[in-house]
Amino acid sequence: MIFTGHAELTIDPKGRLAIPAKHRGLLRPERDGTAWYCVPWRRGLLMLFTESRFMSLAERGDATLTPQGEQAGAEANYFGLTERVEMDGAGRIVLPRLHQDLTGLRAESEVVMIGAGPRLEVWEKKAWGDGLQQRFAQLPELMRSLEQRGGEKR
Repeated sequence: MIFTGHAELTIDPKGRLAIPAKHRGLLRPERDGTAWYCVPWRRGLLMLFTESRFMSLAERGDATLTPQGEQAGAEANYFGLTERVEMDGAGRIVLPRLHQDLTGLRAESEVVMIGAGPRLEVWEKKAWGDGLQQRFAQLPELMRSLEQRGGEKR
């Protein structure tokens, strides 16, 4: 499943964020699970993965019972900050308080939820808007570069 498009939203006073109907409509519980995995990525940005997509991506790679150095730290930070969140009957998730504190995306914040292919991203509205023209201008070159790198791996 690939998420596309964007929606302007507001985090409600209880820290809940609605998943737009156009994105919820793509979900199939038997395929995608019933929850989201929420990852604070940087200031003003959260990533949301469906339950099945998160598990599939997280289980890739060389798992070990004795990770060393950088791998151990990266896994602890990434998985330690990631939270599983359930959608309520109205299609909302509660953003974990720690995620709100780390990203600055708090109750009554205006945000933009964008489809980012295999995930949804929640951006601070101003940050998304401020860089939009520049990202748009760079898009053709970025896509060419990614396609060339993808061809080299095959």
